[in-house]
Amino acid sequence: MLATLAPFKAPSTRRSIAQLLVTAAPYAALVAFMYYSYYHISPWLSLALTLPAGGLVVRLFIIQHDCGHGAYFKSRLANEAVGWLCSLTTFTPYALWRRHHANHHAVWNNLDKRPTGGDIYSGCLTLKEYEALSPMRQRLYRAALHPLVSQLLLPPVVFILVYRIPFDTPRKGWRKERLSVYLTNAAIGAVLLTLALLLGWEPVLLVQLPVIALASIIGVWLFSVQHRFEHALWARQADWTAAGAALHGSSWLRLPKVLQWFTGNIGFHHVHHLVPGVPNYHLQAAHRAEPAFAEHVTGLTLWQALRAPRFTLWDEAKGAMVRFPRRR
Repeated sequence: MLATLAPFKAPSTRRSIAQLLVTAAPYAALVAFMYYSYYHISPWLSLALTLPAGGLVVRLFIIQHDCGHGAYFKSRLANEAVGWLCSLTTFTPYALWRRHHANHHAVWNNLDKRPTGGDIYSGCLTLKEYEALSPMRQRLYRAALHPLVSQLLLPPVVFILVYRIPFDTPRKGWRKERLSVYLTNAAIGAVLLTLALLLGWEPVLLVQLPVIALASIIGVWLFSVQHRFEHALWARQADWTAAGAALHGSSWLRLPKVLQWFTGNIGFHHVHHLVPGVPNYHLQAAHRAEPAFAEHVTGLTLWQALRAPRFTLWDEAKGAMVRFPRRR
């Protein structure tokens, strides 16, 4: 299987540049038009254009994500430069996120090496662990994972506020990651201040905040349903393997073509986890090249993916994801 996918690891500089241009240029043009519309057409039109603009930010995040894996360009310097530039639109410190994401790739769906730091999106309590919590902690955990909270309210808080501080970054050994937070904040602040001085604070807030809020909601939803869905497999360290977790602990989001484009093919998440070095524009071809995927990987329709956040706990006895038990 790995031999079949190996040829898809080679990035194409031409395709990478072309994808970056057809994503960044429309985003810049659309945001410029949103500011123009605010003054000359209608602020409501500006607000309506949040949907495609947010989708383009998600696509830019996928490009940043590929740069973090060293998969977008052959040149390390090119990956670093493009990844950092993308971070100014995604509000996500490049070096910090890259290191946290590398940790995710090392332990995803491993019950004995679950992430710390309050990660409610790639972590998972077992049913037994949940039932051992006090009633108050059960209520808090249920509240945190309620779709209205975890999928709608928290993502903008994470991207707009939490990523502005060097959270979960030890002072020793994480100097580059901490510095990336401060440099990203300074660059974002300079851009927003310049726009505010030229255009006023009201249009800047009306345009930028809804766009990043929507993009964060979509991005967090993508991340969560790619590992926590009804038939996802979680395993203890003794039984965990990277290949097994990729095939059975990562979903294949069978999205409509337009959504697949905006999400940069990341729905082929099983391929990505099996070979993280495959750039996003090769993921679909890699998926089609391996017939075993159709048999072993769980495919989710858009409707199934929207319902996936209901499955919150891993039942070790059943070997399945389950919903919260009914309250007595």
